[in-house]
Amino acid sequence: MKAALLIVDVQDMLVPLVWRGEELAARIAALARRARAEGVPVIALRQIGAPGTDFDPASPGTRVSPLLGLEPVDTVVDKTATDSFYRTGLAGLLGDRGVDTVVLTGLATDYCVDATARSAQSHGLDVVLVGDGHAPSADGDPTTGLTAEQVIARHNLLLTTAIHPGGRLRVVPAAEVEFSA
Repeated sequence: MKAALLIVDVQDMLVPLVWRGEELAARIAALARRARAEGVPVIALRQIGAPGTDFDPASPGTRVSPLLGLEPVDTVVDKTATDSFYRTGLAGLLGDRGVDTVVLTGLATDYCVDATARSAQSHGLDVVLVGDGHAPSADGDPTTGLTAEQVIARHNLLLTTAIHPGGRLRVVPAAEVEFSA
């Protein structure tokens, strides 16, 4: 297994809006430190949009959160869609590094994390979804009546049981993530 840690959209403007955002950022930062110590690349995805929108790339809110403690060796990839692979060059970046497994964390569970997990599999990658390494909006999904905890549990289950081409997906708690086979 040759892994990379993917951190999806842990940005200044989003951390306060998600369930236990600062706690989540700290957990992901610890994973990033472990990954670097094992020589595993750390790649942070950053959602951007058109100038004048909430995701204007010039807006300080779109900055990757300093709570992650990214280092110069880490890579930041801008994206414009929920799928982190869509028109970003992420697949090529991972391929150039010989990565066959992504350890997936970030925001938001029911949007970009879900889309990125499915797309990674479509790109033939195995996915280790960090079960306690992603979060939805702090209020969960009010339209369905699901709490944040229920949204996380539902996606952890759905993503492991979905019939999807390509790589396999498994859910692992942050404390049990292994970056090498």
